Amino acid sequence: MTSEAPPFWWEKPDWRARALSPLANIYGAVAGRRLRRAKPPSVSVPVLCVGNFTVGGAGKTPTSIALAKAATSMGLKPGIVSRGYGGAFSGLHKVDPDKDSARHVGDEPILLARHAPVVVCADRVAGAKALIASGCDFIIMDDGFQSARLHFDYALMVVDAGRGIGNGKVLPAGPLRAPLTDQLVRTDALLRIGTASGADQLVRSAARAAKPIYESVLQPQNIAQISQGRLLAFAGIGDPSKFFRTLHEAGLDVAQTKSFPDHHPYTDEDAADLMKDAAKEQLTLITTAKDHVRLFDGSAVTKELATQTLVLDVELVFSHPQTAHNIVRDTRERAKARILKTL
Repeated sequence: MTSEAPPFWWEKPDWRARALSPLANIYGAVAGRRLRRAKPPSVSVPVLCVGNFTVGGAGKTPTSIALAKAATSMGLKPGIVSRGYGGAFSGLHKVDPDKDSARHVGDEPILLARHAPVVVCADRVAGAKALIASGCDFIIMDDGFQSARLHFDYALMVVDAGRGIGNGKVLPAGPLRAPLTDQLVRTDALLRIGTASGADQLVRSAARAAKPIYESVLQPQNIAQISQGRLLAFAGIGDPSKFFRTLHEAGLDVAQTKSFPDHHPYTDEDAADLMKDAAKEQLTLITTAKDHVRLFDGSAVTKELATQTLVLDVELVFSHPQTAHNIVRDTRERAKARILKTL
């Protein structure tokens, strides 16, 4: 499954957004009502939801990894429940990052499972209970904020500093999954990733709503190991331009770029074209970790592309070192209060 957001979603509202406003009003009313009336079932351990206000990539995966690492450093046993977007599995499955394929469970769960146990399941309550039964005592819910299927004790909403919330309109007129006011009410804190100004208006709205605002950046980890030659960068993520920007800002020589839809399953033709273009101009191929795991799902041609392609590893770094620990602590305190009320 692939998804590609219309470019006009990330621009100033125009005639297309206005033409779709009647549908957006209906969608927003339904989504907002679901959020307001939601009383999802809970589980016996703390649940931290990592979500975003819009469709498309905002940085939830590196955020979930950073929080899992923080929880582990605090002596907890975190587990991550995911819907497995982009995968084909329809039941409940514990992800094995060494054996599972992205086509089966999704690309993000494989990356997450390298840092904590991950269960892929459309039924998030069942997924959380499976993790608890296996010994996890702290659940991180990757996405799932708007679906309201599992009670969370703390909702950390992630926003890309460059894109923000786009034109600020609800689907299909814009990228918002529900009206912003309805989403902010259920938000406990906002995490801005990056240093651009595209999310400034959202940050001001969150501040007026008295929500804590945290800052972070995605920091490349293996620049020294990447060839200093000319690069052909390709990516099929929510915002490929962010990946290309990261390479430029790291001082790498990006001669060509190639964008694909989010969660794109690379074909033999894609792989052959990329390798041909790189060879023609004597360029070194480079991509994201999410894209790289998907390359191993295909034929010998896509696997050959994987062996020829470098991977840029990035890590989420909070502006204040204690931020992740504080979020985990606050989630546990809220869960303790919730559980005490039921006794």
